[in-house]
Amino acid sequence: MNKSLLALYGLKWNPFSPELPTEALLATAALEDFAWRIENAQVREGGFALITGMPGTGKSVALRLLAARLERVPDLTVAALTHPSANLADCYRELGDLFGVDLKPHNRWMGFKALRSRWLAHLDASLMRPTLLIDKAQELAPAVLKELRLLASSQFDSRTLLSVILAGDQRLTDLLRRDDLLPLGSRIRARLNLEHASREELLACLEHLTASAGNPGLLHEQLAHALADHAMGNYRVLTNMAAEILAHAARHELTQLDEKLFFDVFHAERQPKQRRARSAA
Repeated sequence: MNKSLLALYGLKWNPFSPELPTEALLATAALEDFAWRIENAQVREGGFALITGMPGTGKSVALRLLAARLERVPDLTVAALTHPSANLADCYRELGDLFGVDLKPHNRWMGFKALRSRWLAHLDASLMRPTLLIDKAQELAPAVLKELRLLASSQFDSRTLLSVILAGDQRLTDLLRRDDLLPLGSRIRARLNLEHASREELLACLEHLTASAGNPGLLHEQLAHALADHAMGNYRVLTNMAAEILAHAARHELTQLDEKLFFDVFHAERQPKQRRARSAA
């Protein structure tokens, strides 16, 4: 959205864009509790944490907020894999790039030792575990997950060299139930399960997004309720619909975003389909 359209609505940025600044993201009470446990316990003690939820429930947002908070912790190394490789060799290459370790291709043992040496040096210097955030972790092969467990463990599992936060959908939950991954599942110390949002949570999200963007009154109350009622408990569906309405209003330079606009936009989308269906009959 260009500057003139932002000025039309008194906005600092598009409140429904997927590329919001970190300060505009909404931290729920459950996320605040999870982040506190990671910041105050896990980065000092190591181990695995798990964020799960269906698409659009806020997993990537949770990781963004968590990364921003952890990056403010003095002397803590934070790395993120946003599109992890299923292949073990590629995973080593990515870990080497993230943690500044020059790894030789196809030499797993040397990579294993080099990464653990780097993490151990960080731990001895800062008393905190390097932290690895992995989005879309359901795409990881079981062999990669098992390797992460081995990489993170030391001294007969009495000491952990790394803190790992895995985020994924139901496929990740199912993956961790496999017999060969039970040793990793048993090491999960903190969990955040993101479920479908309630109507009140969706309304609070809209209020937060518009207020942080500079115009808390951007959406008429009835429009906000219509959006929440049709979002199916999904934050992504909610913001996508709101973004479509704002784009339509901006295109026509409409200054009032009310419930009528909701029906104009979404009823108009269904009309051609309905006419085609009647013609076919």
